[in-house]
Amino acid sequence: MSQIFRVSPEIFQKIPNACFGVVVIRGIDNRREIPEIGQFFETVQKETYEKLKSRKAKEYPPIFPYREAFQSLGINPNKFPPSIEALISRIEKGKTLPSINPIVDLGNAISLKYAIPLGAHDLNASAEALEVRLSTAQDQFIPFGTHEPEAIEPEEILYVSGHQVKTRRWIWRQSEFGKITPESTNIFFPLDGIEPINGADTQAARDELATLLEKYFGASPFIGWVNQSSPTCSF
Repeated sequence: MSQIFRVSPEIFQKIPNACFGVVVIRGIDNRREIPEIGQFFETVQKETYEKLKSRKAKEYPPIFPYREAFQSLGINPNKFPPSIEALISRIEKGKTLPSINPIVDLGNAISLKYAIPLGAHDLNASAEALEVRLSTAQDQFIPFGTHEPEAIEPEEILYVSGHQVKTRRWIWRQSEFGKITPESTNIFFPLDGIEPINGADTQAARDELATLLEKYFGASPFIGWVNQSSPTCSF
């Protein structure tokens, strides 16, 4: 059974140069330990710390396009930092990111290596199409790690499936809906870029993620690309 990922026209009106790499993998075992992923994750964290050269995460050039996009959307990036900035800010403070499970660790490693926001969503929790669109009154968001719904602002950019919000404020904060657990077997990864600034890096991150998923999990991923001229992909 195929599923759909689409980005609504209203999003491209607000962010004309937005682009989205897509990777989907099915039938994997996320319960076993994969030491190579842990080593890769550890190495990328050290390399990111060296690249920062004592700068704050928000002063790291690859973060600029996302902060500027947030500002253009009326989102204060100091109050609501893009997910990749939040990830790098922990490295900036000299902290080691915790290991969660192989899929999450691999996604975080690729996100850090390319300084590209990268999400991971359990497809078994997404019965309807996955979309990036503006919020509606029916949408519901439950913050990661909690059980209580949180209010959503009007015309907020969301990742959603039906009315289940996956991520608020575009690439700010992920929800409990569809989080990756050791039992997750079918997974959708979106990578968010801005052409032409980092479109090539977004594609490179997508391709390396797909290659490593096949290497470590033994399944052939689907890869796709969504932008203003091609706003939908089926997988």
